[in-house]
Amino acid sequence: MPAPSALTAPKPRTIGEREFVCMMAVLMALVALSIDSMLPALDEIAGALKAGDPNRRQLVIGVYLFSAAIGALIPGALADRYGRRPVLFGALGCYAVLALVCALVQTFEMLLLARGLQALTSAGLSVLPSAIVRDRYSGDRMARLLSTITLVFMAVPMIAPSFGQMILLFADWRWIFGATSILSLVVGTWVWLRLPETLRSENRQDIHFATIGGNMMGALGDRASIGYVVGGGILWSGLFGYLNSSQQLVAEHFGAGDRFALYFALMAGMMALANLTNATIVMRFGARRVSHTALFAFIAVACLQVWRAFSGNEGLLDFVALMGSQMCLIAFMGANFTSIALQPFGRTAGAAASVQMFVRSTLSSLLGIAIGQAYDGSARPISLALLAGGLIALGLVLFSENGRLFRRLNPPGTRPL
Repeated sequence: MPAPSALTAPKPRTIGEREFVCMMAVLMALVALSIDSMLPALDEIAGALKAGDPNRRQLVIGVYLFSAAIGALIPGALADRYGRRPVLFGALGCYAVLALVCALVQTFEMLLLARGLQALTSAGLSVLPSAIVRDRYSGDRMARLLSTITLVFMAVPMIAPSFGQMILLFADWRWIFGATSILSLVVGTWVWLRLPETLRSENRQDIHFATIGGNMMGALGDRASIGYVVGGGILWSGLFGYLNSSQQLVAEHFGAGDRFALYFALMAGMMALANLTNATIVMRFGARRVSHTALFAFIAVACLQVWRAFSGNEGLLDFVALMGSQMCLIAFMGANFTSIALQPFGRTAGAAASVQMFVRSTLSSLLGIAIGQAYDGSARPISLALLAGGLIALGLVLFSENGRLFRRLNPPGTRPL
């Protein structure tokens, strides 16, 4: 008899690469939907729940991002012990229930609490897809798959604000939360029927604090990995800062008004196109060469953003073109940075994915909140934040690479660890 497959679940399942990519993308997209679909409703939510200070509305986004960062510590270690599927279903259940709670709250403080709990308990939706990919792939092929997943995932930021705006045409903001709850149940059914368990039995880890702590510290103590983790978090903080203040910046300061969702979708579409390009070229040039080139380009564009922001005559189209370019360049770094950082960890991919997501997301969410709260009616704070983030990230990447950039490691055909 042939040996049982490491990817076989209690009942045999088969899933092709295309379906696998779509499923991982949709799981991650549920988190993005909980963020981006709220953007058109922030003003209505703040008014209905009497939020007060206009900048306070940003906390509907910021609290979710920060709580998701804290929650990222938990699911990876559990998934390394009990498997990927049980932890995914727990996260999906919490997501659905707490979305309904958000729809029923009566105060702004209760909404923030419910949003925080939802992000905290459903963090596995962000953490586990990368660990599941690492279970099956490695090297540049893993980078290509992660980039492709991000490409599909990026369809959500393109349509999510329009999704929220469409619901607001027929109902109030509470129905946005209800819709996300229903969608999570649909996705959960799909995962239950089609996704096999990807954790090999020999890679299961015991639930001991020493084991978990050792695995996580090992992930943080690896020089070749940590620069990409911290650098990625700092780069994403600029994107999160933009996300927190985008409704005020684009719709109000630059006067986009009801066209805000259209411009947001345009920039997200540029980011999706960049992920498609990355998925195409990363196998040829390697994750390091692509991401290092993008990092230098990011710094150059950030310098241009600072100049335009301080010139006093920056217009809507100027901002959209420059910010869209930065989102494209982040796309060339995001999946590649994640792949490079996870590459050293085969047996402990869950714990490594968790602690790396925790560090990356905590940095990006806290700094993103600070950048958003610094909004002063102009694009100056976000432009300065992007430039500073690019320069710091370059220093961290140089640290991880011992000063040697653009090397080609783990080419196609590399044996998985």
